[in-house]
Order: sequence, then structure tokens, then C-alpha cells
Amino acid sequence: MSPARILIIAGSDSGGGAGIQADIKTVTALGGYAMTAVTALTAQNTEGVQGVVGIEPGFIREQIRSVVDDLGVDCVKTGMLHDRAVIDAVADELERFAGHVPWVIDPVMVAQSGARLVADDGMAYLRDRLIPNARLITPNIPEAQALLGRPIESPAAMDEAARALLALGCEAVLLKGGHLDGDTLIDVLATAGGNQRFEHPRIATTSDHGTGCTLASAIAEGLGRELPLDAAVHRGRDYLHEALVTASSLGHGHGPVNHTHTVSPYRLTATDQYRT
Repeated sequence: MSPARILIIAGSDSGGGAGIQADIKTVTALGGYAMTAVTALTAQNTEGVQGVVGIEPGFIREQIRSVVDDLGVDCVKTGMLHDRAVIDAVADELERFAGHVPWVIDPVMVAQSGARLVADDGMAYLRDRLIPNARLITPNIPEAQALLGRPIESPAAMDEAARALLALGCEAVLLKGGHLDGDTLIDVLATAGGNQRFEHPRIATTSDHGTGCTLASAIAEGLGRELPLDAAVHRGRDYLHEALVTASSLGHGHGPVNHTHTVSPYRLTATDQYRT
């Protein structure tokens, strides 16, 4: 059986914990085949981002065309898209060459260190050009607040925000609640059929750099191998959970998760979900 071909369009993390590097490791660990179009280079480590150099939009277009024309694609995952010209380039090429496959849009805008990775008008443009065509978007709380222009301060507010994000035109939203306080981590998956909530104890670790990239890529690999959305989300969350639990401490700040393990193809646990 051929591996799922996942096209990752994102920035490079020189520290290896997030961005393209985390995406490639995740897709490979789960049995997929990772292809890339690099949008930016970062000088980055576990303590923060020291510099960013954007890739010329025309060359981003060329990377996308090159790999899709030869290798094909089963799912697309996007990460750091830092300005309007880059978003235009990506949207144009995906509409032309990958409109027939699922898109997982991770609206990356701020690094875990707090460094801003997207121009001020980039998020609004991402909302207008890419999100309406997405199979799934995977914002965290700060990204969802930027997209909606309002605070999200409780699990109840997450449910409402997930529905509001769904109204932007995408097929599904996975709103990640790791930025809320509390010992329980809550994520909300919103689809046309309702909301599904996932609750797990928060893992006490500083090896949590790249969690958003890792989760989105794990879900994209599942969608690329034609798993149903809920199965792909469960499997992706299982993978991230084990990557956090088994991570080794590296660096002096927030280190990477353990990308080298894998998970069973699909496990559904009825007790960690609800529907509305």
C-alpha cells in the first residue's frame, strides 16, 4: 500500500522542534510520505526565535508545483504563512493543483516564546483566502481570538468560538485549549453535526515545543490515508499525547516532543467526548 502523500507548506525551525522539521518527523513516524514547500527560514531554538527570513513567493509557488506535478498529493497541511503575498501564492497554487484533497490549515501566528511570526494583516487575509476551503483548521486560543476579534476565557466560550470559526466557511474546527488555566486540557472539534469535546489531564512538561505543528500534521496524515475526520483527530491526539509523555529534555527552554514513536491506526474512547 502506498503511503499517504502529505504536502507541508510551512516555515523551517532550525532547532528541529516545530515547523517543517516537526511536520516531516510526524508524518514519517505515522507511515506517510512528507513533501515540503518552505515559506520561511527561522533562526530558532528552545528559548525563542532569533531571526526570520521569508522565502520569495514565486519560489514557494515553484516548490508546490514541482512536488505535486511529479509525486501527487493526498492531503495538504499549512503552517507559517507570514504575509499576504505568501498567502496569495499558496492559495493560488493549492486551488489549481490540490483543490481535490483535504487541506489542514494551522493558522500559525505566534511562536511559543511569544515571537510574532505573521504580519498584522496576514491573519485576516488567511481567514479570507484559505480558511473557507479548509477541511479542518486547528487554531489555539490566541489564534482563535485573533481570527474572531474577541476573548475566549472558558470552556463554554470555546464551544461558542468553535461554532463561530466554523461559520468562516471551513468544514471543521479543532480549537485547542492548552492556553486556558487548569489541570484539565480541553479541545473542541466543531463540525456541521455539532461539537465534540476532548478532555485529558494536563501533562507537566517543558518538552512541549511544536505541539501545534505536530498535531496538525498527524491529523493531516490520517486524512491523507482516508481516515474519517473524527478518527484522524483521535489518532493525532493519541500521537501527540505519547510524544509529550515520552519526550526527553533538550535545550534550556521549551524542548521538542518525541516524534520518533507511532500509534495504532485508530482508537475511539467514548468517555473523552461529548456531542451537542
